[in-house]
Amino acid sequence: MNYKLVMDSSSNVYSFDGVDFASAPLKILAGGREFVDNDPAVVSEMVQFLKGHKGKSSTTCPNAGEFLDAFGDADRVFCITISSNLSGSYNAAVNAAEAYMEQYPDRKVHVFDSLSTGPEMLMAAEKIRDLTQAGASFEEIVEQVEAYLSSCQLLFCLSSMLNLANNGRIPMAVAKVVGVLGIRMLGCASDEGTIKTVGKARGEKKVTPELMKLLESKHYKGGKVGIAHCNNLSAAEELKRALLEKHPGAQVDIGPTTCLCSFYAEEGGLINLNTATLEELTTLPGIGEVIAGRIIDYRQTHGGFSSVDELDEVAGIGEKRLEAIRDYITVEEDHENSGG
Repeated sequence: MNYKLVMDSSSNVYSFDGVDFASAPLKILAGGREFVDNDPAVVSEMVQFLKGHKGKSSTTCPNAGEFLDAFGDADRVFCITISSNLSGSYNAAVNAAEAYMEQYPDRKVHVFDSLSTGPEMLMAAEKIRDLTQAGASFEEIVEQVEAYLSSCQLLFCLSSMLNLANNGRIPMAVAKVVGVLGIRMLGCASDEGTIKTVGKARGEKKVTPELMKLLESKHYKGGKVGIAHCNNLSAAEELKRALLEKHPGAQVDIGPTTCLCSFYAEEGGLINLNTATLEELTTLPGIGEVIAGRIIDYRQTHGGFSSVDELDEVAGIGEKRLEAIRDYITVEEDHENSGG
């Protein structure tokens, strides 16, 4: 019997040992460019590009044809997708599975809606691999992995949620809080597979203790943990140390996010006064839409800011307000509007 495992690229892996595997890539669209989530080099390129990109961006999921290609000619296919409430990937995979089984009535495909993403999908994949190697039947694997997924929990900590808000995954009001005064948002995947915020950590040093509290509140007793990070290995390793100190027998695996999860996780950064949108400026402490509009008007009238201190020239800023936001802003040349 020929088994195959297929996952969309929100799983954060492009290869997987121990079983025939294929990844169906999602795509990130920004600034007229398309980043296909199928290569580690593309991840670094995309993250660097997005640091300077202030326009619209979006994501697209694999279509049914791409999933069909990924299924290949396997007799039995296990497919895991990002939550159906965050992406159309699950529906595309289901459509592909129905077409595949209609064409090959003796073959079987099961699509798992992870109601999650990233590490939880990878842990389910490891469960499938272990069960296939142990000789479990297709039906036994489906039953056990569905139960396993229902027992797992995705937790996260983000320093920016703008891409999530701009793509309709969370309210913009929630995203505006994150990053202000060093606030990191803690959250989890809800039972329905949506994003649910559950707390805040003020400053990087408080992230690990708050995540540990969140884990304990979810009745974590020392089982398996997967940690995915977006260019923040030091924070991932700090969390791993804290986990192993309290639960010495825990299995804790660390890995980087690929394009899709990196796009939504985002690297923490400074707001560039010469390119920031009205929405981005209003995420700064004490800056509402009126003052944000004045900043943009000043920028357009004077050809941009030459220094952070020049922001004091904008009506309503003042020395006190400037000092409150200084650590969150920068001035870089707007290359799209420059003569170079």
